[in-house]
Amino acid sequence: MTNHAHDALVARHAASDAPFLHLDDGTAWSHAHFAARAAAGCETLRAMGLAPGDRIAVQVAKHPDALTLYAASLRGGFVFLPLNTAYTASELDHFLTDSGAALVVTDPDPEPAVTALIDRLGARHATLPDLAAADAPDPSDPTPRAPGDLAAILYTSGTTGRSKGAMLTHANLVSNAEALVEAWRWSAEDVLVHALPVFHTHGLFVATNVTLAAGASMIFQAAFDPDAVLAAMPRATAMMGVPTFYTRLLDHLGLTPEATAAMRVFISGSAPMLTETHRAWEARTGHRILERYGMTETNMNTSNPYHGDRRPGTVGLPLPGTEVRITGDDRAPLPPGETGMVEVRGPNVFRGYWNLPDKTAEELGPDGWFVTGDLGVMSDDGYLSIVGRQKDLVISGGYNVYPKEVEEALDDLPGVLESAVIGVPHPDLGEAVVAVVVPEAGAALDPEALRAALGGRLARYKQPRAVRIADALPRNTMGKVQKAVLRDEHGDACAG
Repeated sequence: MTNHAHDALVARHAASDAPFLHLDDGTAWSHAHFAARAAAGCETLRAMGLAPGDRIAVQVAKHPDALTLYAASLRGGFVFLPLNTAYTASELDHFLTDSGAALVVTDPDPEPAVTALIDRLGARHATLPDLAAADAPDPSDPTPRAPGDLAAILYTSGTTGRSKGAMLTHANLVSNAEALVEAWRWSAEDVLVHALPVFHTHGLFVATNVTLAAGASMIFQAAFDPDAVLAAMPRATAMMGVPTFYTRLLDHLGLTPEATAAMRVFISGSAPMLTETHRAWEARTGHRILERYGMTETNMNTSNPYHGDRRPGTVGLPLPGTEVRITGDDRAPLPPGETGMVEVRGPNVFRGYWNLPDKTAEELGPDGWFVTGDLGVMSDDGYLSIVGRQKDLVISGGYNVYPKEVEEALDDLPGVLESAVIGVPHPDLGEAVVAVVVPEAGAALDPEALRAALGGRLARYKQPRAVRIADALPRNTMGKVQKAVLRDEHGDACAG
């Protein structure tokens, strides 16, 4: 493996005139153009006074120069911190404060609250078009980085509601990209339909890094639109998406064997896919979806095989170089067929949580095994199935929603005594967020008013799709809220 991710992922094809990005306006950027643009962007960042190891927080709409900024950060040895565009100013406060971001990059004309936050924290501020268009000095060499040096921080959350910064190294990114190129038979001939966001592991580290490593190209779409995705398929070979992409395409009359005839592989991840979706897709297109399993802290861990049995309801086999085991409460490995905790070890596993050594030690042992928080079972021939989550995570449309954060926002509202947030089945999103709220004595709560009150406090995907009012929450003898009971009682909240 090379010593830093820039050489392995960008510089490898920096002299190639082959296309890298096919843009919505009909133009294309070659690998060489992208590499030159990243080199110029790196010099602009250096000229702003940024030093290796400085964190660059980026909250911008999907744009090719968001990828340029990522590559420039790798080249300069900066630490890239992508942030969901739906985050509000109050949510950004934690990420920017905790990371100590030296530079915050936004779209033009950010909300005044965001500008005030950046000013209060004393960080530099730039907008993406201005940053990309700035005159840069002649490029100098990339900053040498060791494999274990930080390349990125991605924030995730736990059931306590506190977001944690997962520290990903250059070696993490390179090793995973190379493993996926091998597992999915990626080549320079591939053309990926890229309709994912680029603030997330899936769209940034999986889709983009695999394309860079292989010298392939992407049809770079601003957002997922079934019409645009289907229109792109005749000139593409691959698509990566969340299950919601596939359910929405199945609702489209244009999804036919002829429309998908040029495609080599359809890949799904970020949330479990229903077996019925697998079956419907194969019946409509003749293709079998390849489902895989990963997370923010590890990138990708397992994948159904490219050649071989792609089993609905499983996430496949460990990727090359990655180990997966199922353990019991005592952390001892369990035999095939028994359900337990999924643990992962390999070069893809993160370095730890930013500023949280105790949490790191709790979940990432000295032997390198990471406790994922997912419950799974391994078949006799090594296929992993995820059967549940130990943590109360809800995955809605491919995005992680942590109930504690939503509950705390609800509990702060006038008239609310307490709340419990659960995930329930949703025909499009896979899971939807539902809140069960107990009013204070004498308070009359309006479910729609509660939902509206969360509008400025939480990103849209975290906001409950339904709010149910209850006299009390069910609890066990230890006082713990029985969320399984709530899911049984309110599982129809988003049906029909």
